[in-house]
Amino acid sequence: MIDLNHGSGCQYERPARDPGIAAAINAAIDAALATRNRAQPPRHYVSTSGIGRECLRQIQYDYLVLPKDAGADFTGATLRIFEAGHRGEDVVADWLRTAGFDLRTHRRDGRQFGFSALDGRFRGHIDGCLVSGPAAMAYPALWENKCLGAASWKEVVKRGVVLARPVYAAQIALYQAYMDLPEPALFTALNRDSWELHAELVPFDAPLAQRMSDRAVEVVRASAAQELLPRAAAHRTSALCRGGWTGGECHAPCAWQDRCWGPAP
Repeated sequence: MIDLNHGSGCQYERPARDPGIAAAINAAIDAALATRNRAQPPRHYVSTSGIGRECLRQIQYDYLVLPKDAGADFTGATLRIFEAGHRGEDVVADWLRTAGFDLRTHRRDGRQFGFSALDGRFRGHIDGCLVSGPAAMAYPALWENKCLGAASWKEVVKRGVVLARPVYAAQIALYQAYMDLPEPALFTALNRDSWELHAELVPFDAPLAQRMSDRAVEVVRASAAQELLPRAAAHRTSALCRGGWTGGECHAPCAWQDRCWGPAP
């Protein structure tokens, strides 16, 4: 039998790969994402996405757009997660529309639906509004979506979004209040690892919406009066500052620890 591969130089075992190419590609992407993020204009308003955080001082620092501690800017890895979240939201919206839901996510001019209060110093933009659909639920209803890692996703599935992620619950309540969507909101969570989709209805919590709205007023007024709001933590080693789990919730490291407590020893 003729060996047609004889002398072809074909290697049946995988050749050695350049171990540096993956690092080089990722470094280039991360640098580009960081550059693009720095070019974005800062938000000079209290955002619904962060008003549910425990520390009022952290919310105030964010609102005042104060410089973050050295090395505390978003890393390339974090910016990729944000990007995945935005893309995942589009995927879930497409799934819902394919399933027969009338989902509105943008105005005719292409802008997201949202609200503005306190002369523009308190704002929020919703993921969408469900006008009708095949599911037995009340319409119109707020739609809020999050893309989560496997561990966080399982926690939300197990405990529900209100208990597992109070920051999300605050955001949902504010949207329901300010967008006049009092029917139970549809919250969906996409598992970034398995692409499983969790869905639950979240009843309108008017007292929570009022408390969060009052917090926004407190942040804006204190900032205008140049008053520094109190910390939520008694020590810098708290998970609220350094990051970690406390009270059944995971907290990201605060980006203003040195400004708040002074440089770490």
